[in-house]
Amino acid sequence: MLFNDTDRARIAAAIAQAEASTAGEIVVIINTRPHRYAATMLATAVLAAFILPFVAVLAGWTPSLLFPDWDTIDAGTRETHGIEGFAAVQALVFVVTLALVAGLRLDRALTPRGLRRDRVHHAAMMQFRARGLTATQGRTGVLLYLDEAEHVAEVIADEAVFTRVAADEWAETIAALIAGIKAGRAADGLVTAIGRAGAVLAAHLPVQAGDMNELPDALIEI
Repeated sequence: MLFNDTDRARIAAAIAQAEASTAGEIVVIINTRPHRYAATMLATAVLAAFILPFVAVLAGWTPSLLFPDWDTIDAGTRETHGIEGFAAVQALVFVVTLALVAGLRLDRALTPRGLRRDRVHHAAMMQFRARGLTATQGRTGVLLYLDEAEHVAEVIADEAVFTRVAADEWAETIAALIAGIKAGRAADGLVTAIGRAGAVLAAHLPVQAGDMNELPDALIEI
């Protein structure tokens, strides 16, 4: 468990403090569940099933190892058995490779980092919409999204923030999020990141009379 009740209270207080000086609405979500990459598992198994039997044939493997009567059967039957044997070996390699990649959880290591980042971005965008950040009155929602397993952070801003704040102004916020996870101090990293995000928002979207707290301040863990 990354956070205890004290950590959660600190993070909620940091969000409330940051929002006290800005019209922005900050939501913090951390994903602690490792991703599974089914496409990588299947692609690896298919590639192994395609390549390894050919390598085995080049190394000297023949269907005679599967058919004891290979030397006594006619040429037509040999051809049929050869195709059957090759297909059987391919199927076996596919199943074994798929089981190994899934069982040893090698799919993450075999997935390019760019694709893993895309998965995190897609998940962050889904949360951004699902948690109501597009429904604030002034379109001032800002999501700080941290993926623990991938050590990837995203800052996603709604329209009113996006048009005022340049993307590079979130660099310190993202750096604090990632540094906290890597150092094993996720709560400290979040508190620091929230403070920096609040400062950015306050500079561009200062608090207005009648502002209401439209989104929850509590840390959301998924």
